[in-house]
Formats: sequence, structure tokens, C-alpha cells
Amino acid sequence: MAAAIHLYIFVLEALAWTGAKARATFGTTPEQARETRSMAFNQGFYNLFLAVEIAAGVVVVLAAGATAVGATLVFVGAGSMVAAGLVLLLSDRSRTRPALIQLTPPLLGIALLAAGLAL
Repeated sequence: MAAAIHLYIFVLEALAWTGAKARATFGTTPEQARETRSMAFNQGFYNLFLAVEIAAGVVVVLAAGATAVGATLVFVGAGSMVAAGLVLLLSDRSRTRPALIQLTPPLLGIALLAAGLAL
């Protein structure tokens, strides 16, 4: 789920930034969206790369059976998502809901993966 959320954020930031849905999601005006388009494009790719790390980790575990490598990829990707969500939360309290949407699924994934590895 965390990878899917960040893939969706990639689409909004990198591909649809100036569109109505992205502007409504991020609370920007058409002018602000035009002015920040290149920044959002770059930021969108960060979200894509985090989603790819998690997806690659899952594939490595399931397809190759390389649990240590796959789990490491998932922990790094999900941990980065949690950290980014915390930065958003601490830097702008008005963004509490988006921060929680961003950080809760990967945090749960980390906890479940850690529990699964401990068994």
C-alpha cells in the first residue's frame, strides 16, 4: 500500500502537477503550480524511487528468495517514507493529515516485516 500511495503521489507531482486534481490535493493555485512545476517534477521522482525500492524488495523476496536483500530494500524504502512524513509533520502542522497518510502505511509495513522476520 505504501508503494501504491507513493506511485500515486509521483503521478500527481511529476505528471499532473498543474491539473485540477493535483492542485486541489496540494492546495496550490494555477499560478503556484506553474511556478513550482519543475520542483514538483523532481520531487515526484523521489516518490517514484521510494515506491520502486519497496516493489523491488518484495520481488526479490518472493521471486528470488533473497530475504536479506529484499527486506533491506523494503526497510530502506519504507523507512525513507516514514522519515519524509515526519519531516512534513514537524515542518508544517497544517499538513498533519497528508503526513499521516504518507507515513502510516510504511510504518505498519516496517512493523509487520520486522515481526515476520522475527518469527
